[in-house]
Amino acid sequence: MSHDGRAPEQEVLRRFERDRREGDVRPAVGTRGEPARWRRAVRDATVALAGRDWSDSRWSFIFGDDTGYTRPGGSEDQVVEANRRMRGAPDVPQQIQGPVMHPAVWTWEVPLYFWFGGIATGSAFVAAASDLVGDHDSAKVARMVALAAAVPSAPLLIKDLGRPERFLYMLRIFKPRSPMSMGAWCLSFFSSAAGAAVAADLLGREREARAAGAVTAFFGTYLGSYTGVLLSATAVPVWARSKLFLPPIFVCTAVATGAATTRLALAATGTKVGHPTRTALGTVETAAMATELVLSTVNEKRLGRLGESLEQGRPGTLFKLAKWGVRTGLALRFARKRGGPWTHHVASLLYILSGLAFRFAWVGAGRTSAADDEAVARTARTRSHPLTHDPA
Repeated sequence: MSHDGRAPEQEVLRRFERDRREGDVRPAVGTRGEPARWRRAVRDATVALAGRDWSDSRWSFIFGDDTGYTRPGGSEDQVVEANRRMRGAPDVPQQIQGPVMHPAVWTWEVPLYFWFGGIATGSAFVAAASDLVGDHDSAKVARMVALAAAVPSAPLLIKDLGRPERFLYMLRIFKPRSPMSMGAWCLSFFSSAAGAAVAADLLGREREARAAGAVTAFFGTYLGSYTGVLLSATAVPVWARSKLFLPPIFVCTAVATGAATTRLALAATGTKVGHPTRTALGTVETAAMATELVLSTVNEKRLGRLGESLEQGRPGTLFKLAKWGVRTGLALRFARKRGGPWTHHVASLLYILSGLAFRFAWVGAGRTSAADDEAVARTARTRSHPLTHDPA
């Protein structure tokens, strides 16, 4: 026996083993448990956040109004404000351990798909406008350009997905709040309408061709802009902070590349110099590309520190090439009277190539921005633009 009158631990274990063999399941030591008893330290004292006799402890906000678990007096606005203050907390660690997020795994198919989709969209707009002014011959050429640009779009998108059935899976549901889902549906409708328009042209059904062309342009309004919405809907800092500029930038590039491609197609099919549609398309492509250049410049300045991803590495080189291509095209456009129509052809080609460079640059800049752990951390904490100025 021990000094306190209890059996040593070895004796307790020996008795337990003996009782187990003999089938005795009574407790080896101690007595049977009974309900616990408690009393208040102070008579009639209350417990914080709890009702009498522990009823409805008001400790959590996860319960609804059908219980008494929420503390009365609070409001939803107070919760929103508290969350906003936490997001805006300036105490970002000086040494951030990353990676905070994984960059997008998009390969060359995605920016090329964006580019072809933009050309198809711009050409569909040209076809609809040509029909409105009565130039049905130019509208036929524009519809062919739109279909030719839309044809490789689906294969490029499917190749990026990795497996063809994934594209079909995207069409199994219709999610208006998902740019990816809506983009897949819009591409399908756009391609079908463009194919129907070209088929009607070949069969000589002008009225049906014009109607199908109008439907194609209608779907083109989304096809040309949703790619910018898709990028800005992510958490990538340079894309998310450009959400007000990316859709109009992509639309401007789509209009410019579509108009330039159609104008070159009209010239190749024998439309003479000075033709009203050919001249108007030159003006449209120049105005759209100049607007895109202005929007890009304004957006880069407002991004501040985040804009570094648009200047570094391969994306930065592509941005510079695209901008200089646009500037050279503008200069050639205004020098057309001296250089002749070939200067305008070169300007159109520069606009088309610049549009391609812009697409690749934006996708590449997203990867660079996602790898910037400090930018990701600070962007997640503030609603405004915390990287415009150096916090130090």
